[in-house]
Amino acid sequence: MSTLRAIGAVVTELREEFPELTASKIRFLEGEGLITPLRTARGSRRYSDEDVTMLRRVLRLQRDEFLPLAVISERILDEEPQSAGSVAVSRVRPARSRTMTPAEVAQRGGVSPDRLNDLVEHGLVVTMDATAVEICRLIATLAEWGIEPRHLRSFRAAADREVGLVQQALAPRRASVPVVEQRQRTAVLLAQLLDLHICLVRQRSSSLES
Repeated sequence: MSTLRAIGAVVTELREEFPELTASKIRFLEGEGLITPLRTARGSRRYSDEDVTMLRRVLRLQRDEFLPLAVISERILDEEPQSAGSVAVSRVRPARSRTMTPAEVAQRGGVSPDRLNDLVEHGLVVTMDATAVEICRLIATLAEWGIEPRHLRSFRAAADREVGLVQQALAPRRASVPVVEQRQRTAVLLAQLLDLHICLVRQRSSSLES
């Protein structure tokens, strides 16, 4: 399981490479949606190995390639998971990225305002943030294959069922487990369900090749 650290420990860990790094800079990058630390019951931030790795990468892109945060965010968002058979836990942990306007989501997501409204009406987009941008991009790509939002209602329903299944599985242990660990367990279980979904799709896709 990933090691969790307080913000001061993260600053100390990274300061040798980034001497000017401060806690305020880390909080700023969180506000930009580039990292999503967990929170304790009292609201304190706790940073995982994945958060520290992302911080190091963002800081290097700023220092070595002089990239603005908007470009760094776009680059990270465009990347595919490293392994098609393993969904990173960080990709299913609830994001705390900044809220965007619908116009900004549509522009970044490569869809028209009318298409974004369509996605909202079908329940595929429910928050205006970086996740909404990613959903728009994926759906825009699917549209090239003739797959429209109305065809994706079952995906929304499946997502609702998977989240409900996780809540049901973790409910008996919730009272005795700290908030930070609850969030970790939720992310891990969701990632495992998504891995299973990928394997089942891969298994059934063999019929397309016959």
